[in-house]
Amino acid sequence: MARIAGIDLPKNKRGEIGLTYIFGIGHSTSVYILNKAEIDLNKKVKDWNDDEQAAIRNIINAELKVEGQLRSEVQMNIKRLLDIACYRGLRHRKGLPVRGQRTRTNSRTRKGKRKTVAGKKKAPKK
Repeated sequence: MARIAGIDLPKNKRGEIGLTYIFGIGHSTSVYILNKAEIDLNKKVKDWNDDEQAAIRNIINAELKVEGQLRSEVQMNIKRLLDIACYRGLRHRKGLPVRGQRTRTNSRTRKGKRKTVAGKKKAPKK
């Protein structure tokens, strides 16, 4: 099993898909890494030899921020927005969508489960 950046990559996946299991590496970045390391994109992770794994590790360490380092940078960016109390920071603080999405309907992921508010009672007929 290949262990890169503290993540165990799945053995039976193709290399370009397996690398996307690392936080901060998407499809295009994984293709770039494998091309730079001169490894076939379709080669399974379990078929990588030690030299190929070392080449991938070196490229990732030299050129990319991944996993813990990237997560902490993202959190620091959000904290900075909260501290300066800009619009985006206020949206983060309130737990609402940050990028301009509508909130009258949808946005349940950010707002959480619906909190039902009782409707107005009708006056009884005489």
